[in-house]
Amino acid sequence: MNDAIFKPDRLKIKLFADGANIEDMQRLAMNPSIQGLTTNPTLMAQAGVKNYENFAKEVLSFVKDKPISFEVFSDDFDDMARQANKIAGWGENIYVKIPVTNTKGESSASLVKRLASNGVKLNVTALLTLEQVKTIHNVLSAETPAIVSVFAGRIADTGRDPIPMMMEAKEILADQPSTELLWASPREVLNVIQADQSGCDIITATPGILNKLSKFDYDLEKFSLDTVRMFFNDAQKAKYTL
Repeated sequence: MNDAIFKPDRLKIKLFADGANIEDMQRLAMNPSIQGLTTNPTLMAQAGVKNYENFAKEVLSFVKDKPISFEVFSDDFDDMARQANKIAGWGENIYVKIPVTNTKGESSASLVKRLASNGVKLNVTALLTLEQVKTIHNVLSAETPAIVSVFAGRIADTGRDPIPMMMEAKEILADQPSTELLWASPREVLNVIQADQSGCDIITATPGILNKLSKFDYDLEKFSLDTVRMFFNDAQKAKYTL
């Protein structure tokens, strides 16, 4: 992971880093172009995290002045509430991730309303429909900061264009000044531009995607030559013969 990540000046959108590798998170937390961080249980498991709280406390030892989202992992709403309040107590910069439903497909709207009304900053996650956006919009508090994470990348994975949906989601949330719309699961640098043009407030991406921003507006003739050289050098290293 290099330190070339930057945000093009013409973009208004905030860049958040998504991951669970401690070294990457430390590096990205120090990068002025990265304005926040997110993680989730899947990324944590992939990174080999064994103890949730110890991991979170280690991250919070160096992420002090940027927002960071940690997710509950219970499937019971009362237990989610307990976990959410515990996580929120670890720091003022924490947003607690609440999935839009549990694994039974039951809406978490009532839980979101309860937590938001009690001043818990939330990142409501795994939304993929406008109906879900409307439902969550209706239960958020105007006074409590919140993030609504719509998984635009997964929408695109189904062959649907996420841009019109993200634009409409932004309109739905427009009367909630404390709520930000997040474009989740980007697949390529172009998604950063699309998210910005759609009016999203935040895009969160893995280090691999963020690192590709070093190629933003890169000269395509040079990129072509780089590619040809890559093919040639790899063939030489492999010692191919015909």
